[in-house]
Amino acid sequence: MCSMPGLQGADPGGEQPFDPRAEIGAFLRSRRARLTPEAVGLPVFGRHRRVPGLRREELAQLAGVSVAYLTRLEQGRGNNVSDEVVGAIARALRLTDAEHTHLTHLVKCQHRKQYSPPHQQVRPELRQLLASMDGVPAYVTGPRSDILAWNRMAAALFGDWDRLPSRERNWARLVFLRPDHRHLFADWESKATDVVGALRLYAGCYPDDPQLSALVDELSARSEEFRRLWARHDVKETNHGVQRLRHPLAGEFTLSFESLRLPDDPEHALTVYHAPSGSAAAENLRLLAG
Repeated sequence: MCSMPGLQGADPGGEQPFDPRAEIGAFLRSRRARLTPEAVGLPVFGRHRRVPGLRREELAQLAGVSVAYLTRLEQGRGNNVSDEVVGAIARALRLTDAEHTHLTHLVKCQHRKQYSPPHQQVRPELRQLLASMDGVPAYVTGPRSDILAWNRMAAALFGDWDRLPSRERNWARLVFLRPDHRHLFADWESKATDVVGALRLYAGCYPDDPQLSALVDELSARSEEFRRLWARHDVKETNHGVQRLRHPLAGEFTLSFESLRLPDDPEHALTVYHAPSGSAAAENLRLLAG
């Protein structure tokens, strides 16, 4: 049976063993709760509803499945669930692409027999590429948001990661447990949400990862904010965007970033920060490079 790290969604303040079969139900209930019958074009019968959002019967109607089938799925007893059924439920719940992928992984997790740990090695050629990108901060991340390699500009922007023990070079630990990195992000809540959403997505892919379980247990014990965000069951993959930073030397400025999955190893991503030529942010990067 698959095992997945985490907290029960109904109890964001406590730690308890995680049943992977219950994760499917917790995720579906959390997505049902954010919709209303009016929002999906269903009539509302009665004034008092005991559950927030859509009822199980309403989701079954929208997805074209029986209530009994949906009940079994939410209880982790769904066998041979087809991609078509998962797709119908995803459309009914208006899931994002990342959430649809997460639900697919959760359903298939029930039948996975053995966990294979992802590798954490970065090819020498990729390290050479990072070193050659002298004008922009760039780094490579692996599963669990581990930071595996970076260039000189990334160290100038985010701090000297080489001084940290390897287990501490992890975005989740940095964002939730280190005050210097917390202060670095002007919109800390947005960065924290992205990190937790990526961990949730990864948990759906590798529910048996013992290192992820240990990471979630540690963060849950040490950070109330992590417990709150983890209990929301949000999943997210952020491939590009902007980041507003408060650097202790360069001050506050905004950079754009692109995060690219490596074609020969999609578990790893190359993230590059950049600024328009001639902008104040570009000048700040130039000063940091010096």
